[in-house]
Amino acid sequence: MNTDRWLGSIIFCTIVALSAACSDIGITGTAKGGEDIPTIGESQVTVVATSTKQWTGVAVSQQFRLPQLKVFANYPNWSADHSVSVVNMTNPTTAIPYPDVNWNTWAPGLKPEEHFICVQSVYVDRNDYLWVLDAANPKREDRYTGVVDGGAKLVQIDLETDRIVNVIVFKDPVIKPNSYLNDIRIDEQREIGYITDSNEGAIIVVDLDSGKSWRLLDASSSTKSENLVLTIDGEQYTDAEGGYPVVHADGIALSPDGLYLYWRPLTGKSLYRVETSLLIYPEFYAGKLDVEVENLGNFPPSDGMIFDKEGNLYMASIEENAIRVFDGKSSRIVARSKDLKWPDSFSVGADGAVYVSTSQQNISNPVEPYRILKFQPESSD
Repeated sequence: MNTDRWLGSIIFCTIVALSAACSDIGITGTAKGGEDIPTIGESQVTVVATSTKQWTGVAVSQQFRLPQLKVFANYPNWSADHSVSVVNMTNPTTAIPYPDVNWNTWAPGLKPEEHFICVQSVYVDRNDYLWVLDAANPKREDRYTGVVDGGAKLVQIDLETDRIVNVIVFKDPVIKPNSYLNDIRIDEQREIGYITDSNEGAIIVVDLDSGKSWRLLDASSSTKSENLVLTIDGEQYTDAEGGYPVVHADGIALSPDGLYLYWRPLTGKSLYRVETSLLIYPEFYAGKLDVEVENLGNFPPSDGMIFDKEGNLYMASIEENAIRVFDGKSSRIVARSKDLKWPDSFSVGADGAVYVSTSQQNISNPVEPYRILKFQPESSD
């Protein structure tokens, strides 16, 4: 990482104070709201791809160097019949293992750093590199089996050549025995990655150039569950044993200028943010990090989050079968559809279109396919 590139950002963050009081945030359109809820009609939410297997993440190429759009998805290793982790959707119903079959083949005895084990997220940066986040912590019957030693990793793939160009492996003390690397955002300019640990509750920062990583906010309430019980379509969300799932820091988003990182616990209502300079230089800002974390107020619980180029923050509103947008002052529904069954992860296309996956995590035996949906946001003006 080039420290000089951060000098201007540090100075800017030091002299500019941005605050958002909870009382200043307006939320319009709730699950029990009236008919005046601002939404995009269901006809404008279109299906891009479907699957009979559960996926969580979606990522689309930015067409920076590519002649045509590529759509990627990932399947977490959550059942005994798991067979592939990362795919390229060549058409709405056909997926091929990506970057090849070998990387998508896993069995004990194989080198964990050379195979996908349990991929939770995929993300395409502005330079058309696909980043694959492998938690390496499979789940069986709603129980995590533990991180495979040497398997928790971040894999960078060049979409122009379909070749792997970098593998960063995470180990103790960055990773705990039952950590679950959930979602990632990339700052291409500063060569930094930000990751949530949803099982233990923390933010992991990684220098993409050196491969060095560090774990932050491990003891902070901001990365921990608020023990919220989710209610979706009139039913409480429970695990296989009837208990209420506890999910810590999950959704994550990076402001377009790279100066602020946002995150949320999945079983909670709060939205947090902090200046990224505090995360990148934790020793320099010793003792200030937790104090500087801002709580931006309460919102309907969500899974994934993402910013568009204009600075609008999209949140997957899982209780409302909807997508919300937060402009820094108020939150409103911008898309709602019966097909948005547990909207999970986001990707924003080069044309501004928003792609979202549905994982139906609250439904034990879904009768409908898992979907990747797309909509073009309307102007908020």
